[in-house]
Amino acid sequence: MEFEYDKAEMEERFELAYERIAGIPQEHILDDNFQSYFSFVSDFLMFMKETYRFVESGELRTVSLEKLQEHNHKLYEDILPEHYEQSYANPTYAVKQLGQEHGAMLAFLYTELRALIAYAYESRLMETVIRLELFLEIYGLFLCEKEEGGTLPAPESVRRTLYWFFSDYSELAADEVVAAQIDADRDFAVRIIMESDLSDLRYLYYFGEYISEHELRQARHLLSMSQEQIDRMAQTYTEGYRKGFELAGKPLHKKKTVCVYYRIGFERMIRKAIQNFENLGLRTTMFRAAVSAFQNKSVDKVGYYGATVNKQYDYDHREDKALFFDAKYCSRRLEVLHAAYEARKQQAAEYAGPAVVETFGEIPFEPQDKKESLKLDEAQQKLQVKFQMQSGMLMREYINYEERSFTIIAFPTPHIGELYEEIFEEIVRINTLDYDEYSRIQKKIIDVLDKSEYCVIKGMNGNRTNLRVELCKLKDPSKETKFENCVADVNIPVGEVFTTPVLKGTDGVLHVSHVFLSALEYKNLELTFRDGKIVDYSCSNFDDEKKNRNYVEENLLFHHETLPMGEFAIGTNTTAYVMAKKYDISGILPILIAEKTGPHFAVGDTCYPHQEEVDVYNPDGKCIVARDNEISLLRKTDPSQAYFNCHTDITIPFEELGAITAVTADGIEYPIIEKGRFVVEWCEALNVPLESAFA
Repeated sequence: MEFEYDKAEMEERFELAYERIAGIPQEHILDDNFQSYFSFVSDFLMFMKETYRFVESGELRTVSLEKLQEHNHKLYEDILPEHYEQSYANPTYAVKQLGQEHGAMLAFLYTELRALIAYAYESRLMETVIRLELFLEIYGLFLCEKEEGGTLPAPESVRRTLYWFFSDYSELAADEVVAAQIDADRDFAVRIIMESDLSDLRYLYYFGEYISEHELRQARHLLSMSQEQIDRMAQTYTEGYRKGFELAGKPLHKKKTVCVYYRIGFERMIRKAIQNFENLGLRTTMFRAAVSAFQNKSVDKVGYYGATVNKQYDYDHREDKALFFDAKYCSRRLEVLHAAYEARKQQAAEYAGPAVVETFGEIPFEPQDKKESLKLDEAQQKLQVKFQMQSGMLMREYINYEERSFTIIAFPTPHIGELYEEIFEEIVRINTLDYDEYSRIQKKIIDVLDKSEYCVIKGMNGNRTNLRVELCKLKDPSKETKFENCVADVNIPVGEVFTTPVLKGTDGVLHVSHVFLSALEYKNLELTFRDGKIVDYSCSNFDDEKKNRNYVEENLLFHHETLPMGEFAIGTNTTAYVMAKKYDISGILPILIAEKTGPHFAVGDTCYPHQEEVDVYNPDGKCIVARDNEISLLRKTDPSQAYFNCHTDITIPFEELGAITAVTADGIEYPIIEKGRFVVEWCEALNVPLESAFA
């Protein structure tokens, strides 16, 4: 299904809307504060018209780099941290100027209108016009009330107008969400990457994303690398993707598309990766990170994106859908999503899965929790959990998870500091460590773990972790194993063994002094487990304990009442650990690398959601049988209760790790790690980086 419209009619609506908008700043009918708001937003929208024509005319591709930089800055300057305190996008400022109820909604409206930046660059006329008309409809409510002798329209009438906009255009939004992931003809970003002269950095400004000095430095650094280095980076990434299918026995030959997620600045590597994927028979799709409340906006971006303009802005608007999120709207969204997938079911069946390039290095973000921000109430939170489960089940009706795979790799950005280029080379080295050596070493650890009934994990140096993790039983140890030997395929770099814990009997406290999860910082994060489920939680980010609990509940539990321990793993990549210590970047490593630098525990789904029936084998030929827990098994009787649609890894660093001990049914103890060092025979090589660094 392609969402079709009459272009001539839409162009007419475009011009009519702008003719009306152009006159608003000259009108002085509303009270001063509201007139200032509507005049300011009208000026922004007129700049969006200028931007739309700038792109359509082709002038975007002919002007100087300096002109592009000036235009790009103007698009985003209003929400930059230095200007945000007096921006109508800031709920606190908007409420101060416009009142609690109207201010929050008008801040939301302006934020939604900022999606026009993306639509201008992609020449998406209909998405532009409907938002212009929404703005005029809201303005009309204020104008009519004033002309009839009142002051302000009832807040409910404004909210209902917003509600019906999101309900009425759900079909358009659903089509875009589905198509952007699986339809390779939606190739806006791919064409920029493949057709541009990447040595001319003007191309960075063709996406319509915010470009800072960091993206420029990133692109320049990749330009300075040899083709051999670029090929090696891309090959590690795409070969990991291919291996993911091969090792799981999944049919890559049936697939036709792969969706690439990445941060702007890596185009030289991504171009080579696209060519590699083509050699595998796959066309590349890409979608822009969320810009509209129709999508799941968050601090942690998914898709392709440029610089983060202002994380506080992203955080302030993460739950804007509270304005219209109710049971009727959810039902409508599920209905149109189903229609969108049904219309593209062949493309969905041919979708191979995502290939993700993560980045790290930005200044740690400590969010300010604002009372003026829109927030889901308790009923909406429960509805959100239900909607996520139902939409996930719907997607899996059309995208068979037993046939798809993925890969993830990570690189630093220049935010990491003066030694960026040096750290970048170190990460490239870590991403390409010897696959076979780690496979052999990790097998030795797994052989010990397979003897055990449970593991005991204890912290040290102030770490309060004290956990017992119950493990599954093996029917035939000669052919079966409890732990996956994770090397550089879907999860780059090498360096972990992991399992799905048995929930009953998994008890105790998990504590980590400092960790970043999904771009958010946690201080003294502590989770208490009983029979594998979280029964208590806290952190020390705020002085107010209630705020601490709300922070964990919202951003780690995602409004679930509890989450199970879905994974227990032992990271073995001591080379990465030492590198992080050398450059003092342990606190900002992405979880992809951080999880390899110590034991970690995931809360949420297991590592095998919706793929439990697919046999998975280690390099030694043994089948990994620990793919289920008591909750995921509910898929056989009540699928709606079997999954949480989240999986968050929490790592204990080696300097806080007192011991990991495997214990047999007879009570025999086999130490795996003692005082931060591996003690399993034949695993001494893992301690070499630690000893040389901390001698």
